[in-house]
This record gives sequence, C-alpha cells and structure tokens, in this order.
Amino acid sequence: MIAKTEEDINGLKEIGRICALVRDELVRRTKPGITTKELDEIAGKLFEQEGAVSAPKGVYDFPGYTCISVNEEVAHGIPGNRVIQEGDLVNIDVSGSKNGYFADTGISIVVGNGDQVISNLCEVAKKAFEAGLKKVKPGSKLSGMGKVVYQTARQHGFTVIKNLTGHGIGRTIHEKPEYIFNYYEPSEDALLKEGMVIAFEPFISTLEEEVFEAGDGWTYVTEESFVAQYEHTMIVTKDGPIIITL
Repeated sequence: MIAKTEEDINGLKEIGRICALVRDELVRRTKPGITTKELDEIAGKLFEQEGAVSAPKGVYDFPGYTCISVNEEVAHGIPGNRVIQEGDLVNIDVSGSKNGYFADTGISIVVGNGDQVISNLCEVAKKAFEAGLKKVKPGSKLSGMGKVVYQTARQHGFTVIKNLTGHGIGRTIHEKPEYIFNYYEPSEDALLKEGMVIAFEPFISTLEEEVFEAGDGWTYVTEESFVAQYEHTMIVTKDGPIIITL
C-alpha cells in the first residue's frame, strides 16, 4: 500500500496502536504457568474491545487470534495447552485490521531468568531492526535493509533465517513488496517509495538459516536453534519512517 491521504495515515496509526496494545499486554502477561491459549484469549478480548479483527483469523482462518511460538517454534505457533515455563523463549506476533487498514508487529522475549545467549539473541534482533531502520527512506533499495540485518547478526556471532521475510502491508496483511529479506539479495533491487507501508521483521538465529513447517499446516520450527524476531509496521516518508506499532 502507498499511504497518500491523512485518512490513510490515521487509519494505519489506529490499527498500529491496537496491535501494539495487544502485543504489550501479552508480553506483560507472559509468565510461568500461563498457557499460550490463555494468552491468545486475552488478545481476542482486546481486539473485540477495540473494534478490530485478528488478521490471521480473519484473513487465513488461523486457529488463534495471535501467533505465539515457544522455543523451537519460530513463527505461526498455534495457541494451545502449552504451558509457559521459566526461561522459555516466547515470540508474540500480533496483526490485525480495522476499517480496512492492517498492521503487524512481533517481539521475542525470555520469560524470567533465561539463558544469557537467548537474552543476547533478543537484543541483537532489536539491534538488527534498528540498523535496517536507518536504511528506510524513499529511493533506497530494499536489499540494503537485509544487508545490514545480516551484518549485525554476524557481528554478534549469530545468523539469520533466510526463508522468513518482511513484507508489504496496509490494505491486507501481505502485499507488495512480497519479500523484505534479512540478508543481502542482489536480485532484490526494488526501491522504497514515499508512503509505502511495510512490515520489517528481522529473524536472528543461533545456528540454522532455514525453518521448516512442523506438520500442523502452520507452525515453523528449527531442529537445533533458537530464533528471535523483532517486527514493526511503518510508513516510509522522506522525513524518516513513521513506526505505527511502537
């Protein structure tokens, strides 16, 4: 989507605010002993209160309001009876729509006192996002974002997941640009444009560079790695990106 009007910007900011609200409340409630299903039910109530719709459920008939992934699960984890434990790596990914506008955000956290490597992994995911953010301006190549994400990961002894990417967003959950890679892909020479709405989401990994589908039709997992994600939706402008999901 290209946001062209004040109505567009205000509509995007409103659903961005709601997705951030849901994300932050789930982060606050992610404690040892709670199940991923209980967390997801909190999200469902918040969406309803705010007059918004879960994007995974509304667009893809996903079996949950949010995607909650734990440890070996990297993305699209289905909320269920899994009980959160001390030290778990939990990814909370929230996307929704309201009045025809969409936003998407996600964060990986360590529950309580966890392994230092995993804590570092979450910090590097945020650093990689911030490095990529500096490349977000009209006329810049999308590939520049992925290049600095990968460089940041390697500088800290990690790597990236190459088959999960960011994407365009705005009028639906996935739009053009179809891919915003987390590494330098020379064939990806598309340019960022004024008003373009994108979801930028580095996935930083301790070892593996690809995820695979777990067999449930949704969840992406690794065999021997931990992976942290950090995601926001933003509007590209000449004065710098407007992050709508802070």
